[in-house]
Amino acid sequence: MTAFAATRTTGWFTADDCRLEDFRAVVETSTDLADYPYADDARQNVLVYGSRLRNHTATAEDRRDVQAELARALADGPGIVVFAGAFPDTEVVDRATAAFEATIAEQKAAGVVGGDHFATPGANDRVWGALDKFALRDPTAFAAYYANDVLALVSEAWLGRGYQITSQVNVVNPGGKAQVAHRDYHLGFMSEEQSRAYPAHVHRLSPVMTLQGAVAHCDMPVDTGPTMYLPHSQKYAPGYVAFHQPEFTAYFDEHFVQLPLQKGDAAFFNPALFHGAGTNRSADVRRMANLLQVSSAFGRAMETVDRTAMCRALFPVLLAQKTADTDEQTLRNVVAASAEGYAFPTNLDRDQPTGGLAPETQAELVWRALQEKWTPEALDAELTAQTGRHTTALTPSPGVQEQRGTTS
Repeated sequence: MTAFAATRTTGWFTADDCRLEDFRAVVETSTDLADYPYADDARQNVLVYGSRLRNHTATAEDRRDVQAELARALADGPGIVVFAGAFPDTEVVDRATAAFEATIAEQKAAGVVGGDHFATPGANDRVWGALDKFALRDPTAFAAYYANDVLALVSEAWLGRGYQITSQVNVVNPGGKAQVAHRDYHLGFMSEEQSRAYPAHVHRLSPVMTLQGAVAHCDMPVDTGPTMYLPHSQKYAPGYVAFHQPEFTAYFDEHFVQLPLQKGDAAFFNPALFHGAGTNRSADVRRMANLLQVSSAFGRAMETVDRTAMCRALFPVLLAQKTADTDEQTLRNVVAASAEGYAFPTNLDRDQPTGGLAPETQAELVWRALQEKWTPEALDAELTAQTGRHTTALTPSPGVQEQRGTTS
């Protein structure tokens, strides 16, 4: 899945490993429809699935065969698959759209401006954490929407059982500008410097931890700016560093493809695929997509740990050690062993990224407090505030009775 010679890196990708001629050798290829017997078509190097796939999922054995092909297409093929008519009953999509529109209207009335990782904040309409907001607002519509078997079929094909779905609704309004070409979560949500801190084998692992998808909630002709893709680009191993390089951005801008979608179609792609939302050049189409991020069950530790309590207990010790001129690496080692070192999962309504693609981590907060020699009380207050920003505390919309026992 990673077209890159092992001898070309010492174990850590750098900008010097990113050579455009190598990248071109990977992406300038054709998708051969004959290699994918369950696909109906290959358009602009993108595999399109429809009736042929649906006719071969009745038995467990046939379903496995289809899933094996989907996984191969996402890993070693074009890296993107489109399911035409994934939602054959578009009334189901319309009910979800109504719920999303109501949420957007409430956000605007409350003065909330949704941020965006790769586009200008406020230019478009974004609903973070749309999954549980949808379930609470209209549980019946949610059940009809997520009963869809295409979503389950491809999610299990890439991630296996126990996957977790999250959802962010994105509406690109007329005039909304294209995103910068990028890869996605995990390493794709980091700066170049941050991604280079992870060894090469983690760059190869990151794409199999999540699956990206989008369900079209309206017809999306090309002038509305459907997502731009560069098929086969997921196979370029140093791509999490490469997408930050201007020559790779320029190449993407000259060679991306865009497939028009109809309401109810769905596209799923390897998160390492170079992609970005397109410019909406239409006069009156608010292009809405439900962006799905499906995560592996394996991205979790074995035990639950109260890291906030650990930080509170350890901070006076660390502060004393810093005052005694303990070397930096020793202090960093203790922080790494105790504080939460990753910004996600979080509530992106409350904990939006500032100055980067991810919010401040608990470990970064503790380190900042240590460098600035805060009092334990000052750190305690900031830890409490940070924990509150991570929490999702939803209440049902007016007239909707909550139908679950706990709030995630």
